[in-house]
This record gives sequence, C-alpha cells and structure tokens, in this order.
Amino acid sequence: MTTTAVDKGVGPLLRAWREQRRVSQLELALRADSSARHISFIETGRSRPSEEMVLRLAEHLDVPVRERNALLLAAGYAPHYAETPLDDPALDAVRAGMERLIQGYEPYPALVLDAMYNVLAANRGILMLLDGIPESLLEPPLNAMRLTLHPEGMAPRIRNLPEWRGHLLAQMERQIALHRSQPLRELYEEVAAYPVPDTDPGEPLEDVPYFALPMQIEHEGRVLSFISSIATFNTPMDVTVAELAIETFLPADPATVKYLQSLMS
Repeated sequence: MTTTAVDKGVGPLLRAWREQRRVSQLELALRADSSARHISFIETGRSRPSEEMVLRLAEHLDVPVRERNALLLAAGYAPHYAETPLDDPALDAVRAGMERLIQGYEPYPALVLDAMYNVLAANRGILMLLDGIPESLLEPPLNAMRLTLHPEGMAPRIRNLPEWRGHLLAQMERQIALHRSQPLRELYEEVAAYPVPDTDPGEPLEDVPYFALPMQIEHEGRVLSFISSIATFNTPMDVTVAELAIETFLPADPATVKYLQSLMS
C-alpha cells in the first residue's frame, strides 16, 4: 500500500471498489446491514467507519485480502491479515500439502503460482514440458506467463497458440480488474507485446469433443492436449496464502493419457 493511496483516505478507496463492482450505495448498504446515508458519509469522508465496518464492506465488495489491509490502513487501523513468507515455519503445513498434491498428480503437469504468476513449485510433468527452453528464461524467478508466451519459450510449440494466448491474456485482464495491481498490469503489457511466433499447424489433430479450450503442445514429436484447472484456498486469513494458486493440467484426450501413463511404466 503506497503512501499516496493511504493519503486518499478510506472513503474514495471504498467508492472506487464499489463502482468497480457496479454496486449502488443502497445495494451495498443492504448487504452490509447499514444505510445508504451512512455509506455516502463514509465515501465522502463525513464519517469514519469502524474497523469492523471496513472489513464488512470489503467482504461484500469481494475485495482481495491484500487490498483489505490497504483499506484498513487508509482508515487509520492496523492491518488485519498477516503476510507470512512462504518459507516461514508457520506455513510448513501449507507448503508440504501443496508439494504432496502436485507430486501426487504426476505424471500430469501441476504447479503452484503466486499472484504474479511466479512459479513457486512444480512437478516433473511441468519440467517435461520445459525441455529445451533457453536457460535465460529458466532463471529464477520463473514466471509462467513469460515461459508460455515468450517467442523463445513454449509459444512456438503450442499448436493452437492464438487461442491459448488469447485465453491467458484474458485471464490476466480479469485478475487486473479484480486486484487492481500495477505490477500485474506491467507484466501483462510485457507479455502482450511479445511477437507472436509463426507455428506450424502440422498434421490435422484427431477430432476430439473437448469440453474446454485445450492447450495443444508439441513434445518429442507428439501433440499433447491439456485442460487447465486452477484451485485457490477458501477463506484465507493470510495475504500470502490468499494469493497462492495451484494449476493442474488434465489430459484432454485419450492419446495424451496413454502417452503420459507410459512414462510411469
């Protein structure tokens, strides 16, 4: 939370979140068991909300945990949510649980990401897909968006790159709208500006009735198809935990299942 944002006061910040969520003062008041008059007074600075009211309004506006701390600071209160480093012993159980989950998903790819799409952990299925990526892109911190969309990364191998690239950029746009993160916007502008490499469509792929957009990627002369799924923690009480995401790649056709299972034999 920057000094500039704090200096704005909690009222304008709450109003900005309310307007972004397209909620009227009356609707927010009904949700938060308050009155439209009180919400108006808070937004204009005529009334200072209690700590409990700030948290209640943030909850009903679906404000991310990190930004809830920012609202509290702007209102003159201490942050409510801790931000514990992932390598802190207090998060041993979380870290170990995620490691077991992504390792148990092998040979299918799975990884753990933070809010900036930095890779915090990955299983051998992910490492398989990164074979041949230049060392310059593999230097920490690994970033999933850079690895996927960079013209020297995975992009040239993705057979349906225009569709998959569009999906990833739209996903980032939704995250920017939700979190209003300037660093995330800068990452978006960087990867969106990457030149799009020409990809060889190759032989027509088997006609499979996909139930979601797959990522179709070449690996050792084969085309593997994956459906991506992202899981987050329910009701997080820590900023770090709130921003963790576990992304798993489900095989999207029988040929991909057969090939990946053959790796285990």
